[in-house]
Amino acid sequence: MNIYLGNLNYGVKEQDLQTLLEGFGAIDSVKIIVDRESGRSKGFGFAEMSDDEAAKRAIEELSGKEFAGRALVIKEARPRV
Repeated sequence: MNIYLGNLNYGVKEQDLQTLLEGFGAIDSVKIIVDRESGRSKGFGFAEMSDDEAAKRAIEELSGKEFAGRALVIKEARPRV
């Protein structure tokens, strides 16, 4: 399952998200979206988990929780249009 992670602190790194999510199951990939011009984080990213049940548990438990000083927005990612 692909997970959207939003309202991230701009200092959060991909390794930080990997560590946060590893407690719920295996993480296939983590990607923080960055601005092409400045290279600065846009404040959101995506994580891919192969176990859908673990991903749903992570979404339920982490939604709205504080992470790096900000309330985390986490939900199933919608496909690109």
